[in-house]
Amino acid sequence: MCGITGWISYGRDLTREGATLAAMTGTMACRGPDDEGVWLDTHAALGHRRLAVIDIAGGAQPMKVDSDGHPLLVTTYSGEIYNYRELRAELTGLGHRFRTGSDTEVALRAYLQWGEAFTGRLNGMYAFALWDVRRQELLLVRDRLGIKPLYYHLTGDGVVFGSEPKAILAHPQVTAVVDAEGMAELLALTKTPGHAVYRGMRELRPGHTLRVRRTGSTEHRYWGLESYEHTDDLPTTTGRIRELLDDIIDRQLVTDVPLGTLLSGGLDSSAITALAARTLTATGRGPVRSFCVDFAGQADNFRPDELRPTQDRPYAHALAAHVGADHRDITLDTAQLLDPANQERVLIARDLPSGFGDMDTSLYLLFKAVREHSTVALSGECADEVFAGYPWFHDEKAVHADTFPWLHAVRPALDARESLLSRSLLGAIDLPGYTEACYREALADVPALPGESGLQRRMREVSHLHLTRCLQIALDRKDRASMATGLEVRVPFCDHRLVQYVFNTPWAMKTFDGREKSLLRAAVGDVLPDSVTHRVKSPYPSTQDPRYTDSLRREMKDLLTDRHAPVRPLLDLPAAHQLTTHAPGSVLRNASDLVLALNTWLTRYGITLTI
Repeated sequence: MCGITGWISYGRDLTREGATLAAMTGTMACRGPDDEGVWLDTHAALGHRRLAVIDIAGGAQPMKVDSDGHPLLVTTYSGEIYNYRELRAELTGLGHRFRTGSDTEVALRAYLQWGEAFTGRLNGMYAFALWDVRRQELLLVRDRLGIKPLYYHLTGDGVVFGSEPKAILAHPQVTAVVDAEGMAELLALTKTPGHAVYRGMRELRPGHTLRVRRTGSTEHRYWGLESYEHTDDLPTTTGRIRELLDDIIDRQLVTDVPLGTLLSGGLDSSAITALAARTLTATGRGPVRSFCVDFAGQADNFRPDELRPTQDRPYAHALAAHVGADHRDITLDTAQLLDPANQERVLIARDLPSGFGDMDTSLYLLFKAVREHSTVALSGECADEVFAGYPWFHDEKAVHADTFPWLHAVRPALDARESLLSRSLLGAIDLPGYTEACYREALADVPALPGESGLQRRMREVSHLHLTRCLQIALDRKDRASMATGLEVRVPFCDHRLVQYVFNTPWAMKTFDGREKSLLRAAVGDVLPDSVTHRVKSPYPSTQDPRYTDSLRREMKDLLTDRHAPVRPLLDLPAAHQLTTHAPGSVLRNASDLVLALNTWLTRYGITLTI
């Protein structure tokens, strides 16, 4: 995995803009700790930071294809093409000659062979830019599910782009401005495709390309979920899912660097770890390395509740023993979670305040520890969205609420957050109206199946909402935290073939055993211990150490007495004082995590608010 950036300008000579390109490229250092490269031409400047995973010696970037000593095509590329070996063989048969063993060169030559249609042949996670020297045109490409990020900012005579907003914000023509719509998007807890919060900045939509010419830019969708009748019976369906998972895992284990898995002991991560263990053992590359996060004192502090009924560690250990994994627990203490330096690193990684508090900080620290042993890790992200794992999939009120189901499910937590914000801010951004408009737009995007009605039609809508408006929140979080430590995280459940297939299975089949993720459990149950197979879903863990909550309360009190805190004008101060003094820990944490992160973001990024 890598960090990319670039600048296209048809109105100036970019060979004189090396300093600007270097500044933009430098912001991507964490994403690519192994190497740095730039390429400058009259109207194109491309930067790259490399995390070497495939073809360590030959995969340096930006990479170009020459003809008679002159460049035809240049790319700055981030990601992995999992079917690059098949594509390479096909292209070789068509007369192409390769000088490296990297998937980057496969992308270059695939474009030369098939033009923009080459995107339909790629299987992987990727975000990259192709500068066509002959046509003086740029093509930006993003993978189907939006696993890898790619942002851009159109200028008067071209475009500035990067893997993360920070690369674009390093350009002298771009300022960090957030208007009312941007603030609404930030607070809405739903991901609007294309929206980047910062004014003038866009995120390339999943499954889309952007072509930039002298005459302007054109966005094109090359992939999206389709609805069709599912004709396979239950045994065939579970067999097909297993067949796909076996193939996906085989492809995603290809690497030239150490690899491991993120193991929580839940169904998703356990399935990935168990299938990876089988493949690695069968090919003499085992055992699989696995990693689980935990907190010091969690055994004493843990109190089961409806959301988190069980701790992860016992189940992770059971799975690791079952498959013979080389397993490590990564145990974090409260001081690490509260360290302002760690919290700021998380904010800088995301370029936005998330409000996820210790869960974001612990994820960053987990990845930092994993990176000491592995460069690549496989994760169970996306299984809940694909196989209907979240509890609100099975909550009738949430399913039939006239909004995003997850917002209905977490409404009390959102109300606590919003209670701290000033009436003037809430009035200016109109969060209910913004969310309503986003929901209607999302519903309109759902591909209808003729003749479908009732619950089946609604569950198709719910599934599509999760895959297009919820999944990206999780993918963004995982990408930023991992790449901030130079760790590549792969997400097998995001393979577009699996997502498309399961999307069209009937709701009754997805819940045939009366539980969440019925199809996944049936497909992989033979490789899991019974305790893991039947474990009730428990989300990513959060520390229950009371010292964490006590510290947040003190931080909030200090902030509210600081008359120069930039977040102060955005708050309902009496409500904030009331919550800080009297609210129970769970309510305080959810609301104060957001407020404290907002304040750091406004300070660190020098945000100009135009609300």
